[in-house]
Amino acid sequence: MKNSKNKFKEYTILVPMMANPHFTLIKYALKQYGYNLEILTTNNENIIQNGLTYVHNDMCYPALLVIGQFIDALKSGKYDLEKTALLLPQTGGGCRASNYIFLLRKALKRSGFENIPVLSLNTKKLDDNTLTISVNALILAIKALMYGDFIMCLYNQARSYEVNFGDSLNTLNEVVNWLSDKKFKGKFEENLVYICKKFADIKLTGEKKPRVGIVGEIYLKYSPLGNNNLEDFLISKGAEPVVSGVTDFVLYYLKNHLIDGQIYSVKSLTRPIIKYIMNFVLKIQKTMARVVVENSSFSAPHTFDKLCEAVEGVINTGVKMGEGWLLSAEIAGYIEEGINNVVCAQPFGCLPNHIVAKGAMANIRKKYPMANVVAIDYDPGSCRANQENRINLMLMNARKHMVKEVVDEKEKIHS
Repeated sequence: MKNSKNKFKEYTILVPMMANPHFTLIKYALKQYGYNLEILTTNNENIIQNGLTYVHNDMCYPALLVIGQFIDALKSGKYDLEKTALLLPQTGGGCRASNYIFLLRKALKRSGFENIPVLSLNTKKLDDNTLTISVNALILAIKALMYGDFIMCLYNQARSYEVNFGDSLNTLNEVVNWLSDKKFKGKFEENLVYICKKFADIKLTGEKKPRVGIVGEIYLKYSPLGNNNLEDFLISKGAEPVVSGVTDFVLYYLKNHLIDGQIYSVKSLTRPIIKYIMNFVLKIQKTMARVVVENSSFSAPHTFDKLCEAVEGVINTGVKMGEGWLLSAEIAGYIEEGINNVVCAQPFGCLPNHIVAKGAMANIRKKYPMANVVAIDYDPGSCRANQENRINLMLMNARKHMVKEVVDEKEKIHS
């Protein structure tokens, strides 16, 4: 059935948390247009159990978690089931993620919640039950996404070195509430400067720690539920997690339309529009990087064009399965920035992700002999201790390289 444009403004729309603060900011952005989004941040054993109960165990781990989290929420008694809907994005790419929505509807029927509406968020009319939002709402949501990238970059750096535990989290909550209270108004760059200065005021230790980039399947890359709180674990082990922005994935998605046109000689009327959008977003990314450099001692986030340069000689940009060439580009981009240590989060059941990621490793190590990359598999039966032990081995190698760099630097000074 097709939905009227405003029908679901009367509903509480449940959305699984992927990236924070991005989804929290999007919630506040869409609230201005009448949509009541509830971001699910639950993390308990019932989620995995519900997923295993209602989803075939051969399906990929993110599908199991997302569907399990939805059913756990519906069983909780917190929501009016007559006015509750579920929202899932669909990219339409060569991934089973585009079929999560059908798996979810099947799971809802089996669990007794078949009357709960399931909405699709997509740009290709992949589903009749699609959430319709205005162009202005979409623009504000994209702006919220970019604010999220900026805040995440500063937050991860600050909390890795904060003297007083909790200062960074308090600042994150403060700037998110500030943006939502002012309804994202004001000049974009001025808002960025304000946010940057708030994080720059946090007292830091000044010590040197190994920096660890995180790449992988998009849900596992960002979701604490999916990657067993990977960022927190790295910080607890004396490392700084570095996570590239969600905006890069959006630009990658748009870039692939242009690449397809070149490879298959496909003419498209939307190509000039896509180029305009990409150039506009790239301009904002460069502004974000400049604001960080001018107003703090933090490392600036990379821009998408740097990733496109870094991936040359590693993998063909026609490869689009399992995060495709973007995953390899992010690894290469990190190493170009001096971040040689990388964790690649891979879900069980995502065969394209495994093939593309591991298949590119030989070229990455050939181009970057200093690459210290570890691939970690996540699934319901994985032993968390084994995952963390493999990450600890990577960190041990990272610290050895840091010591060697210090020794080499001293030898240069005395020679």
